[in-house]
Formats: sequence, C-alpha cells, structure tokens
Amino acid sequence: MKIVYHFITTFFKWVLPILGITSKKMQLFTQGRKKVWQQLQTQDFKNNDWYWFHCASLGEYEQAVPLIQKIKDTSSKKILVSFFSPSGYEQKKKHHLIDFACYLPIDTLKNAQKFVQIIQPEKAFFVKYEFWENYFVQLQKHQIPIYMVSAAFRENQIFFKWYGSFFKNTLKRVTHFFVQNSLSLEILKKQGFKNVSVSGDTRFDRVYAQLQMDNHLDFMEKFIQNRLCVVLGSTWPECENAFAEVINQSPKEVCFVIAPHEIKTEKINSLKSKITTSVSTFNVGVDSKSQVLIVDTVGYLSRIYSYADIAYVGGAMGTTGLHNILEPATFGMPIIIGPNHSKFPEAENLKNYGGLSVVENAIQFQEVFCKLIENKEYRDQMSSASAQFVKSQIGASQIIVNHL
Repeated sequence: MKIVYHFITTFFKWVLPILGITSKKMQLFTQGRKKVWQQLQTQDFKNNDWYWFHCASLGEYEQAVPLIQKIKDTSSKKILVSFFSPSGYEQKKKHHLIDFACYLPIDTLKNAQKFVQIIQPEKAFFVKYEFWENYFVQLQKHQIPIYMVSAAFRENQIFFKWYGSFFKNTLKRVTHFFVQNSLSLEILKKQGFKNVSVSGDTRFDRVYAQLQMDNHLDFMEKFIQNRLCVVLGSTWPECENAFAEVINQSPKEVCFVIAPHEIKTEKINSLKSKITTSVSTFNVGVDSKSQVLIVDTVGYLSRIYSYADIAYVGGAMGTTGLHNILEPATFGMPIIIGPNHSKFPEAENLKNYGGLSVVENAIQFQEVFCKLIENKEYRDQMSSASAQFVKSQIGASQIIVNHL
C-alpha cells in the first residue's frame, strides 16, 4: 500500500497542470502550488518559533481560528497556515492571525522532505480529517510534535478496516489527538491509542465569538422591514427543489434571504426561475419590496444569520455534505436541514437538544415550516435550545492550550 500511495501522489503531482485547464478552481489549485517554494523563501524560519497549522479548506480554518487566537494571545509564536483547497487559501491568506499562508504541496516524499526541512516548525497542527503520510513521516523524523485538532472518528473509516493498516500506521505518528467527543475517544482506545483526550469541537468557540462581533449589515436592515426573516444558507439545487414552493406560497409578512453555495450566473438564474414571488439580488440591488433576496456574493453569511428567525442550512438534502449549522445556532433560532447528516454528529446532537428539525422532501419542509411560522411558542423553544446548545459546548480551545 505504501508503494501505491507514493505512486498515486506522484502521479497526481504530474497531472495537475492538465487538471488546471478544466476549471478556474483547478487552475488556482495548480498555479498556487507552483509559487509555494518561491514564497517560502520570503520568510525566516530559522528560529524555530513557528507553529504550523494545516487546514483542508475554509471550514477547517475557521475551526482552527479560536486555537490560533489563544496561541497568539499567550505567546510570541508565528503562525504558518497551509491550505489544500483554493476556497480556504484565496479567502484567508491575508487573515490577520496568519503570519504566512500557502498551499500545501502535494504529499510526495520529495515535497514533504523539502517543505518540513524549510519551515522546521516547533509544533504541527492538522485540523479534523487531514492525515498526510509523507508529511507525518518527516515531522516525526525531525521530532516535531503532531497534534490532531477537533478530530472525529467513525468505526467504518478506512483506518480501522482489515485492509487499512497503512493508514492506521499514519495515525500512529500523531503525538496527541484532541477529539470532538467520547465516541471518537472510545474508537481510538479500542484500537490501542492512548494519546487521546476529549477537547470538544473548536468550531463552537469560533461561532460563539461571533456574538461579540459587529454583525450589522445595512442591506439586511433595508430588506427585512420588520418582517419575519428566513435565511436559507449554503443551498444547492436539491435544496431549492424542497423549499421553492414554500417560498412561493408564504404570506407577505415573511421574507427570505437565500445564500447559494455556488454563485455562478447560471446557478442564480436557475434558482430565480423556481421562485414566482418578487426577487432581488445583492449585486443588482436590494429592493425592500421584494419578498426574496438572493445574496450572490461571498463573505456575509455568518452575519446574515444574526438577522434570521428561522434558518435552513444546505448540503444534507443531497450528498454534498452538510454545511455549518453552528453559525445560525449560536444566534438562537430553529434550524432545518436535509436527511444526509450522519457524518455530522453536531446535527444529531442539536436535534436531540431540541433546536433542529430534519426534513426529507418538500412536503416535510412545508409541514415544519408552517408549524414554525404559525406557532411562536414552538419557534421560541427551538431558538432557545439552539443558543443553549452552542453555549454548552464552548471551551475546546482552552482545553487544548492547557494541554500544550
């Protein structure tokens, strides 16, 4: 399996230029990695005062932020953040907490040797699901501690299959696992790992901090006009099929803000074609007389949620993966999601707590939505449950810092 892994990563490295032709995202993925070695030369890594955080994408970086902030508050360490995907790097490369950001070179033996040799971090942190064999080998070789942050494990993962010994050996290189829950703890202990502790999920710290930030948005104030506000965040076409008719049949005293996951022109036009009531878009202009506002830009969703009375979070109506339910939950509101959320324990936990409803189709969406609109007491109960759930889970970052 080791030979196969090395072959696959090397092959992927060589086909990247070809893949870069296929889409803008792949072009960023390819071109960004060409600049890494040159970018590294602009920094002084000789003093061994750097902490390296690796995040797959934007969501994992947001997960790392509370821990990075506490490290910054309590030490003079510099922070290097590497990203696997463009959605993380392009949006966060200039974030004020980052001293240096770059794409992670493909995990070939040569790249890993060169990268670790150059940066020589004091500690390395990999967020949630990031396990890279060659990088782990090189970090271990240089006696650099490897920490998994907010990790979550399931018994059916490849690490624990009879054919997954290679990947399990990668886990064995980790210095300490900070896992999200007791289930992950028990799974690892059952496999013989003792270097594990339950810290919780740092995402709760991140979203809870949003309450202390300035969430004011002029365009939201202009649009809502004292109406009950429903925010449909990170939506996909399969989500739209479930909620479009609800929008079309809703009373005028209810307004809707839709923030699609993909903001391509053809996707926005397709969404608009499903809605028969009045629609305005952010980039064309917010019309307070419209019942629906489509936010066809990025960077506002977390603050938009602060204005919501009800939120739908996309991704679980299809197979793309549930998006962040904690962002709206922290502001205290009922959350609605689709059925495919088994890999997201926070969803089941919030459901059990009383703050989340799961719908499988347009009919169920209509039933849940109508109950929330018509029964304020029920809506308030779910709102309170969501807020209390998030508050009860904060503190993971401090637990990790205390351990370090």
